[in-house]
Amino acid sequence: MKGARILASPVLWVGLFFALLLWRMDALKPVFQWGFPGVEPPIYQRSSFPALFLSHLTLVAASSLAAISVGVSLAVFVTRPVGRDFRMMVNALATVGQTFPPAAVLAIAVPAVGFGSRPTMLALFLYGLLPIIENAIAGLEGVPRAVREAAAGLGFSSWRQLRDVELPLAAPVILSGIRVSVTIAIGTATIGSTVGALTLGTPIFNGLVADKLAIVTDLCFANLDRWLRRETRQAVSEQHR
Repeated sequence: MKGARILASPVLWVGLFFALLLWRMDALKPVFQWGFPGVEPPIYQRSSFPALFLSHLTLVAASSLAAISVGVSLAVFVTRPVGRDFRMMVNALATVGQTFPPAAVLAIAVPAVGFGSRPTMLALFLYGLLPIIENAIAGLEGVPRAVREAAAGLGFSSWRQLRDVELPLAAPVILSGIRVSVTIAIGTATIGSTVGALTLGTPIFNGLVADKLAIVTDLCFANLDRWLRRETRQAVSEQHR
């Protein structure tokens, strides 16, 4: 029964399909050559797709870990008595970081840190802070007062109360913010290819630079045009019968 549930899981099949595309993209070369004869080469060949995936994963993991560490730490700080006066400032800074588009952050960061993965990681870090901070604050402040008082009555120090009571109870809400942040980072990391980072977006921007996307788009519209003309002729012929 458990095996049947696993086989019925969409996560399994989507994961397998992604793995096949990742490791055997070269097997689709004849298909791309047939579908888009004007595009050369039909598949990105400067680097392997597993290498692109690993680079993409490294950027997302590093920036997400930094955002989690800083975001949760700031949330803990502003929910303590000593840091409550800084809460509005922390929220404002995180909101500003989310307001700027990642492309704008990259444009500002490149002159300071150069091309490559560093400006990409900076953009992903700033863009991922807000959901983590907001959810961590909400989770910590959502711990019932009675639970805090009970922990204090048992003689828990402030650090032990945070570690053994508040963080475990707030963990589901914090995890939701981390989930949103990581998901945003996975999608946003593709634009890092515009500043020289190696990501899964590299083949996309390589196609843009080489005008391959324009060729593919033109072919798609040409096929659509032929289909519409054929449908129109059939409709006109049926009306005249």
